[in-house]
Amino acid sequence: MKTRKENPYKEVLTQLIIDIFEKSGNKPLNYKQVSSKLNLTDNDSKVAIADILHDNVRNGLFIEIERGKFNLKQLKVYVTGKVDMTADGSAYVIPDDEFENDIYIAPRKLRQALHGDIVKVHTFEKRKGGRKKEGEVVEILQRAKTDFTGTISISNNFAFFIADDRKMLHDIFIPLDNLNGAKDKEKVVVSIIDWPSGSKNPVGTVKHVLGTKGENNTEMNAILADYGFPLEFPKKVEAEANQISEKISAEEIAKRRDFRNVTTFTIDPADAKDFDDAISFQKLENGNYEIGVHIADVSHFVIPDTELDKEAFNRGTSVYLVDRVIPMLPERLSNGVCSLRPHEDKLCFSAVFELDEKANVHDQWFGRTIIHSDRRFSYEEAQEVIETKSGDFSEEILKLNELAYILRERKFKNGAIAFESEEVKFTLDENGKPTGVYTKVRKDAHKLIEDFMLLANRKVAEFIGKQGRGKNKLTFVYRFHDVPNPETLTTFSQFAARFGHKLTIKTDKETAKSLNALMTKIEGSKEQNMLTSLAVRSMAKAIYTTKKTSHYGLAFDYYTHFTSPIRRYPDVMVHRLLQFYLEGGAKINAEHYEKMAEHSSQMEKKAAEAERASIKYKQAEYLQDQIGTEYTGIVSGVTEWGMYVEIEENKCEGMVRLRDITDDFYVLDEKNYAIIGQRKKKKFQLGDEVQIRVKKVDLDKRQIDFTLLS
Repeated sequence: MKTRKENPYKEVLTQLIIDIFEKSGNKPLNYKQVSSKLNLTDNDSKVAIADILHDNVRNGLFIEIERGKFNLKQLKVYVTGKVDMTADGSAYVIPDDEFENDIYIAPRKLRQALHGDIVKVHTFEKRKGGRKKEGEVVEILQRAKTDFTGTISISNNFAFFIADDRKMLHDIFIPLDNLNGAKDKEKVVVSIIDWPSGSKNPVGTVKHVLGTKGENNTEMNAILADYGFPLEFPKKVEAEANQISEKISAEEIAKRRDFRNVTTFTIDPADAKDFDDAISFQKLENGNYEIGVHIADVSHFVIPDTELDKEAFNRGTSVYLVDRVIPMLPERLSNGVCSLRPHEDKLCFSAVFELDEKANVHDQWFGRTIIHSDRRFSYEEAQEVIETKSGDFSEEILKLNELAYILRERKFKNGAIAFESEEVKFTLDENGKPTGVYTKVRKDAHKLIEDFMLLANRKVAEFIGKQGRGKNKLTFVYRFHDVPNPETLTTFSQFAARFGHKLTIKTDKETAKSLNALMTKIEGSKEQNMLTSLAVRSMAKAIYTTKKTSHYGLAFDYYTHFTSPIRRYPDVMVHRLLQFYLEGGAKINAEHYEKMAEHSSQMEKKAAEAERASIKYKQAEYLQDQIGTEYTGIVSGVTEWGMYVEIEENKCEGMVRLRDITDDFYVLDEKNYAIIGQRKKKKFQLGDEVQIRVKKVDLDKRQIDFTLLS
């Protein structure tokens, strides 16, 4: 007697069917609807799905609620996700599954989970009239962090640590043996080493003593530690860096294209020490121009799987705080061996282009080179050459500027978006205390360098991205920027209309053109910073990935980061991959590079947050001595507990709390970006000009409070 042959994919198919029911909220479905949702339309698949549904009714997995319609007997009760703490000690778990709603966790059911932890949650439907779904943490799968910065409080028998992180709601108990030299009220970094079952507080040990609260070094290092950036390089990493020789052998030179006799220079900030890009320029016999974009050849010195490489990957990026740069690579490399200092032979990875008078690319070449920079320009010096049309290499700089203008105009014509937000800078005294605030202005010299770096990044990405299709596509790391979310864009468009600015957002190209017109129109206006900031927030965030190649904001079909390997790890990956393919290498593991790209995106985000935190701290420090001073400001944000105001004069941002506005009871009108008085209907809206007084500054929380003047 023959038995029916088991479907070898039955177990996998059963799980896929369960997933369909869970994602649809356990809506009743027949076998055809399940097949459609799984994109399995052949008869054999439909029969297999029908069999699984009927068989598992008998097994108790599904219920046939009416003829031919099924649903799951019990929805999934365990969910994994990330903890998002609230101020009252409760939390929401944001599930990994995008189709799941957030799950509320009461304080007593968090089971020692902390903000950002990945946890496993047992879920249950809430009692009638309550929240839709609640849960209880049953397992902590991954801690977001175990190191915290804050202040230590020492008594005779024990010590407690209070974290700066407002979402760390537990004080940490420190046995006196674990103080590691810390003194009472000092700022320290503490690691959680234990959390006994049933104990309210975790146990920790002092990892670093940062110093006295309020001192510049202490506070800047606290910000770095808080975002997970190391305060120093491990000794073995420094040792590896110090062993690298600056001498370039004749054998190495012979492998490279030699640009030492071609006019070459760098243009960087006046205080820069790491020069990772240079430009060479020469006129060709046919009347065209050969322009070389020469990038420090970091991948020649930083070899995969060395301690140097592991440390650079872990850091992911250099971090730029208000008063310092925390480099991705040790100083020996970032400011020495790799830095393209003037009057020295240096190894580079280059993108060389032949351009005509209209900046059309006639030829291109990528490969390893050796250069000798003739001159180091600051942006200010190069700008002076552009404005006076005289000085060192004036002919070359003026022609480069002319070509850069054409590249820029073409980019915007193709749909790139020109966001020009004001960058806040501080004048600091010898102790790092801010004595003044100013905004950095980007001029032609900045844009000249930017446009040639964009050309190199785009052409490198095109060169690899256009080779192979489908399964034969070459693995590469791209800088991907997605199109904006239509809903967010519509909201921004409606808000801009309140200021008399009309946006057309029917197509991506119309959106870009319309946004550019807006950015030009608002330049220099009081609402520029606020509208630019909102426009940027309505855009998607750029990430590193192997999967997508395009960059919406720049209107490029292919884009990568090739030009800053001293300060960005993805550029190092791009150099390695490009060299591998130039040498005839075949396709390599995309999944490995995708994970590295994801890590790089995460570290870039952390670095940006650390930079913002340092700016917030310096703004608070700057206003600390100005309690009672009155200013004119612009409403820059609204929340249910107050409105943010940015001072026009110095760009410092603080909050006017609703409880401090006493002429009425104000509530948030989220849709209209406003707070409205309930009796008199007085309205404060984003972009409104208001008069404020500095009321209070909390340096620990990096918070500034204002009082609204009537």
